[in-house]
Amino acid sequence: MKPVVGIVVSNKMQKSVVVAVDRLFHNKVYNRYVKRTSKFMAHDEAEGCNIGDRVRLDPSRPLSKNKHWIVAGVLRRAKMYVPPPPAPKASAATTQQSSSKSSV
Repeated sequence: MKPVVGIVVSNKMQKSVVVAVDRLFHNKVYNRYVKRTSKFMAHDEAEGCNIGDRVRLDPSRPLSKNKHWIVAGVLRRAKMYVPPPPAPKASAATTQQSSSKSSV
């Protein structure tokens, strides 16, 4: 088997990831290319893969019932969303002004 490239779709297991590998093949009847996706479980010793990372898998001996691949390297890291910092709270002076306006 040759090495394959795919996207990590799950990293919930210890030292294991699930990688989705897309492939295109030509349908001769309709003369169109069709995309198929295969999911492979792979061994990630360093636990360095996150969801969305593009990784290269190398074949290996069977490591478990479903694991026959090893993560050879991370080709591209996923962009992680970082929420913006919270806005600073209003000072006590502005809250006193707003409360005095509402009482008038």
